Amino acid sequence: MSDNFPQLLDTRSLQFAIDDGFNWIVTNYGDTLEQIFMPLLRFLGGLEAFLQWLPWYVTILVIAALTHAAARRIRATIGAVAMMLVIGLLGLWNDAMSTVALMLAATLVSIVLGIPLGIVLARSNPVRTVALPMLDIMQTMPIFVYLIPFVMLFGPGKIPAILATVFFAIPPVIRLTDLGIRQVDAEVVEAIEAFGATSGQKLFKVQIPLAMPTIMAGINQTTMMALSMVVIASMIGAGGLGYQVLQGIQRLEVSRGLMSGIAIVFLAVVFDRIAQAFGRRAQKHLMAEE
Repeated sequence: MSDNFPQLLDTRSLQFAIDDGFNWIVTNYGDTLEQIFMPLLRFLGGLEAFLQWLPWYVTILVIAALTHAAARRIRATIGAVAMMLVIGLLGLWNDAMSTVALMLAATLVSIVLGIPLGIVLARSNPVRTVALPMLDIMQTMPIFVYLIPFVMLFGPGKIPAILATVFFAIPPVIRLTDLGIRQVDAEVVEAIEAFGATSGQKLFKVQIPLAMPTIMAGINQTTMMALSMVVIASMIGAGGLGYQVLQGIQRLEVSRGLMSGIAIVFLAVVFDRIAQAFGRRAQKHLMAEE
């Protein structure tokens, strides 16, 4: 007796239908979609060119200033500077700047789209009920699956790389914006409403400022997820440090993969420390005002 699961659904027909649907979109709207996202590609290209043009010591000074402004600790600043210097000494500076450009562009797009979407979820329970399962799917979907539809639509290159990164990295900032606003003390909201505040005043003067530590935590998670996705996106032409890792795999060069992996880890640590430190400062500032 066979133990195979009964074939109740014609999965081959379903697969053909999905593939045909994507092929129809590519045939009829591929050029239009490419034109729509061309400004995003130009922005990414300009940011990458600027970071690679900027002298290395200026970039390191900016990183040091951001770290010190966020953490206010000399050890953290020295650590960030040391890690950036190691990346340069490994001969991976330009690749690192390409990775940072893609990460920053994807993170910026995720923030610009994610915070308003999180606000919508916080203000509408029906929308939240529909959106949360979709966010669950986006966060649990295997990373490589994100690459397939965008490569079908745009072909290998930086546009599918940044779009796949945005879709993968955006859920945390949406979730934590929603959570932060919903966790604002109801008595505080009622008090400002009693003083006749409009809906916009309530949102921008009370809810968002009080939710800022949670929102910053979401931005931090989004940044880290964008950096992790950038490495995978090297498989479809994103370049940067991820491409070096991919070259190490293809050529079985342990040294190339190891050095690129160290550079990726150092970038992740630097940006994680900066984002976390800003989140802690926002929390302390909020507690001091209370």
